[in-house]
Amino acid sequence: MQSGSEILIECLKAEGVETIFGYPGGVLVGFYDTLFDANIKHVLPRHEQGGAHAADGYARATGKVGVCLATSGPGATNLVTGISTAYTDSIPMIVLTGQIATELIGGDAFQEADIVGITRPIVKHSYLVKDVKDLAETLKEAFHIARTGRPGPVLVDIPKDVLQNKCRYEKIKKVGLVGYQPNENGHPMQVKKLLKCLENAKKPVIIVGGGLISANGTDELAKFVDRVKVPTVTTFMAQGGLSSKNSNYIGWMGMHGNYASNIAVSEADYVISIASRFSDRSTGRLDSFASKATIAHVDFDPASISKNVKVDIPIVGDAKNVLVMANKMAEDFKWDKNETARVEWLAHVKELDKKQPFSYTYSDTIIKPQFVVESLYKETDGKAIITTDVGQNQMWAAQFYKYQFARQFISSGGQGTMGFGLPAAMGAKLGVPNKEVIAIVGDGGVLMNIQELMTCVQYRLGIKIAILNNRFLGMVRQWQELFYDKKYSYTCLESQPDFVKLAESFGAVGLRAEKPSEVADVIKESLKIKNIPVMIDFVCAREENVYPMVPAGASISEMIIG
Repeated sequence: MQSGSEILIECLKAEGVETIFGYPGGVLVGFYDTLFDANIKHVLPRHEQGGAHAADGYARATGKVGVCLATSGPGATNLVTGISTAYTDSIPMIVLTGQIATELIGGDAFQEADIVGITRPIVKHSYLVKDVKDLAETLKEAFHIARTGRPGPVLVDIPKDVLQNKCRYEKIKKVGLVGYQPNENGHPMQVKKLLKCLENAKKPVIIVGGGLISANGTDELAKFVDRVKVPTVTTFMAQGGLSSKNSNYIGWMGMHGNYASNIAVSEADYVISIASRFSDRSTGRLDSFASKATIAHVDFDPASISKNVKVDIPIVGDAKNVLVMANKMAEDFKWDKNETARVEWLAHVKELDKKQPFSYTYSDTIIKPQFVVESLYKETDGKAIITTDVGQNQMWAAQFYKYQFARQFISSGGQGTMGFGLPAAMGAKLGVPNKEVIAIVGDGGVLMNIQELMTCVQYRLGIKIAILNNRFLGMVRQWQELFYDKKYSYTCLESQPDFVKLAESFGAVGLRAEKPSEVADVIKESLKIKNIPVMIDFVCAREENVYPMVPAGASISEMIIG
């Protein structure tokens, strides 16, 4: 006979879990007593939100399921922002929460909160386990749901008595969920139709979404793109899904995407979208999005197809599997049918990018944030994993660091969560310890989970935290400048800490650059430091803006260039 706590640990091991991010509390004391002797790495964040973001970052960097754990009541509710962040970006995560004893539920007991009800709109599925005999099967189902189909967070709420009670544990080998059978493969006739339309197209564009990375389909994508030689753009979340060095890669599309990508989609006669949900930040005004094009859409989630953009050729299935099928079928098509027109089309799109690339005006007296990101790219040879917060720092990280491989760019796309960058970097570093991991953040957002710097010190995580310090809530200030007569209503951060001293007070290394001539040197110095987090304060131009920019309600072809 084994206790619920022992069964929980056995189930985690059976799912290949090596690291969990957890914060103990009253109802979890018994579980933590059992965990003390278990062969699972437990990372203690300094706030439950930080633990959730770390589990998210771990999942994005590794492709594995991230696991976080918190106690009942406020411990569980502190996870909500992290759960929502993972849900919107389709990140596989298991959220374990302790709960008060089953006989007390509903009686307003100490630290009681209906976390299942609170999180219902932001999880893929949730469970309240009421009997220890159901625990093993529930956990098996939870991991299966989290990692299959369109991935997402699954919450398992476990009362104190369920963790204490005992039963005979038997390893669950199969999951039988009658109502949950994701369609793994696209319909062959639909894939053939997609290819036939591509064969006849003269101005085709491929749009790659973040789901392609989740499906581990980047190799199949590169093979397909190199065969058909079609201009390929990514969404913001899919950067690295096709190497920036690929000759068919144009850039990323959307509100702050590159000019050529947005124009290419707007002028295309045929669009193939692979695992993109057509978010508003990618499409701009919907009635003008790809208005000249026939649209094919490959997605694991049938609810995403024609949800935002009307689709002509729907294909429900795993992006990698569909591409495997497409690559096999492609051998039977004549890709030189409109070769002249398509060669000219690709050259035209490439020329657009040459004429209007991501750019800024360099200064030798004041640090431009774009220059910092370019310097990080140069000094790391483009091989670091980059995490971000949200806002201007996020966009500059996307524009001026060129991504070469999948899972290299880690950012909160759907929710745009301030405070994500630092704990996500922490999780990524734990998941991929041999990679350089850099969090590019703003001086506003970094303070939202600054406590996780202590976690990084404790676990000797040599992440680098690059603060683009302009003493503003930069993106909101930019909107105020452009659309609200430069009325900076409560976006000026008049009082900020000395980030070098702050880092040192945590036991980390603090560095600062105040002039452009110092930028490369502090980056090089930081990269020499191992096993200790380094926080670099880049004192940047205060009112620099992110361009291009598509105003709210405008077409993606209607960009403010700057």
